[in-house]
Amino acid sequence: MTIYDFSVKARDGNDVPLKNYEGKVLLIVNTATGCGFTPQYTGLQELYNKYKDKGLEILDFPCNQFLGQAPGTDDEIHTFCTGRFGITFPQFSKINVNGKNESPLYTFLKKEKGGTLGSRIKWNFTKFLVAKDGTVINRFNPTDTPEQIEKYITEIL
Repeated sequence: MTIYDFSVKARDGNDVPLKNYEGKVLLIVNTATGCGFTPQYTGLQELYNKYKDKGLEILDFPCNQFLGQAPGTDDEIHTFCTGRFGITFPQFSKINVNGKNESPLYTFLKKEKGGTLGSRIKWNFTKFLVAKDGTVINRFNPTDTPEQIEKYITEIL
């Protein structure tokens, strides 16, 4: 099984096969609009602007599991992110990243790169870097800023 075997839900509820992103470098992030790390959206958008034409895709998965910091509907979250941070990278439907209702994608990502806390996602803005062949290369903590992980992205682009 690879990352390309999964489908995720778009904001409109339609299934999006991750196979659509095959051959791209992916940065997969669970996000929240009311978190202390929310300003990282600025850095994520800067990375996207800089490297999207070289093959980078940032996949944004809002998650309300951490102190309810992603309230609102998918459309409300998207409106906030585009209005306040100007994001243009793909933003998907809200998901769970831990627990019995967690997204199968996140079950897979955590199995591939457990991180310092084992498999559990610690907080919003945990990031997974995926190579063009679908291999999960690295996992970054919420405190790792987009600027700090840029060098890892450029190495595999």
